[in-house]
Amino acid sequence: MLSFNKILLVAGAVTILATGTALGQSTKTSSFGKGINFITDDSTLKIKFHYRMQQLYVAEYDGKDWSSNALMRRSRIKLDGYALTPKLVYKVELGLTGRDMSVSSEAGQGRESSRLILDAALKYQMNKHWQLWAGQTKLPGNRERVVSSANLQFVDRSNVNSKFNIDRDMGIQLHGKFKSGKMIFQPKFALSNGEGRDITEGNHGGLCYTARLDFLPFGAFEGKKQDYILSDLTRQSTPKLAFGVTYNQNQNAVRQQGQLGRFVTDSLGNFVENTLTQIEADILFKYQGFSVLAEYAMTEGAKQLIDVSKNFNTGSGLNIQAGYLLKSNWEFAARYTSVAPDNATFSGIKEQNEYTLGISRYISNHNLKIQSDYGLIETVAASSSTNYRFRLQVEMQL
Repeated sequence: MLSFNKILLVAGAVTILATGTALGQSTKTSSFGKGINFITDDSTLKIKFHYRMQQLYVAEYDGKDWSSNALMRRSRIKLDGYALTPKLVYKVELGLTGRDMSVSSEAGQGRESSRLILDAALKYQMNKHWQLWAGQTKLPGNRERVVSSANLQFVDRSNVNSKFNIDRDMGIQLHGKFKSGKMIFQPKFALSNGEGRDITEGNHGGLCYTARLDFLPFGAFEGKKQDYILSDLTRQSTPKLAFGVTYNQNQNAVRQQGQLGRFVTDSLGNFVENTLTQIEADILFKYQGFSVLAEYAMTEGAKQLIDVSKNFNTGSGLNIQAGYLLKSNWEFAARYTSVAPDNATFSGIKEQNEYTLGISRYISNHNLKIQSDYGLIETVAASSSTNYRFRLQVEMQL
C-alpha cells in the first residue's frame, strides 16, 4: 500500500506539471495553503492542486491500562478548477491512507477494491440562483460533516457526526442561494444511490432523498465560506448566525447508517432492507473570536429487526461546542456530546456521553496548526465504563 501511495503522489505531480508545460499554461501560486494554480493561455482550463496531511498521536486509558498509537490520520490530494467556462467547475479528492481507503470486502458491492476516491463531481452554475452538481461527493447533511476535516475546531469530529452523518454518495444535487435584504437562504436537494461512496455494482433497495435549508439572518459571514469553518479565525466584526436543517430518507437501506457502516444481512447471508429517516438541525454563531456550534440528529428505522448480522443505527444525538480564539492565535474550546439508541435491543448505537477540552495553535490559520484535546467518554449500558483519551495532531495543507 505504501509503494502504491508513493507512486500515485509522484504520478499525480508529474502529470500536472507535464500538463502545464504541454499546454503552455501559466502557473500561479498565491500563498502558502492556497494550492498551486495552473491556467491555460486561452483561459479554458484551470487546475488547482492541493495536498494535506494530518499526523495523529492517541493515548487512551480504560480504567486499567494505557494504550497509545501514532498514525497518519489523513493524507489527501485534491484537484479543482473549471473547464471551458468558469460556470463549469469540478472537484476531485483522493484519500491515500488505509483509513480513507477502507478496503471493501462486501460481496458484490466494491469488488474488494480500495475506496480511493472521496470526491469526483462536476458543478454547473445554471443561473445566479442555482447550481447543479453531478457525481460523488458529500451530501448536504449536518454542518460538522460538510465542514472539511482540515477546518475542524477539535482534533476530529464529534461522536454525533460519527453515528449519524449521511456522508458521501453518488447522485445529483441542486444548490440554491437567495437574498432578501441581509438575509440569505440556501436550499439544497439531492437524489442519490443511498449506499455510499465507491460502490461499483448493485443498488439494493431504493434511492436516497435529501433536502437541506441554510438560513443566515444577519447576512454572509466575513471571509470565504466562514459559515462552514467552525473556529472564528477571521474574528467577525459583527455577530453572525447560521441555521441549518436537513431531512434525509434512505429507502430500503442495506447498510447500518445508510451510506456508512457494515452491510446488514440475515442468517442466510441475504441483504436486509430498512428505510431510514433522519432529521438534523444545527446552528453556528461567531463574533470577535468566540464561536458556538450546536447540532442535533435523530434517525428512525421503519422496522425493528432481530436475527441480523448488525443492527441499524437508530436513535438521537446532541453535540454542543464552543471556543474562543486569542489574538495570539491560541484557541481554547470545550465540547459536550451525547448519543443514545431509540431502543437498545434493535439499535447499533450505544448510549455514550463525551466531555472534551481542546487547545489549538494556529500557526498559519488551518493551513498549519497543532491541535490537542483531552476527553472523558462514559458508556452507559449493561456494563458501563469510563475511558479517557488524549490526542495530539499536526496538520499541514499546501
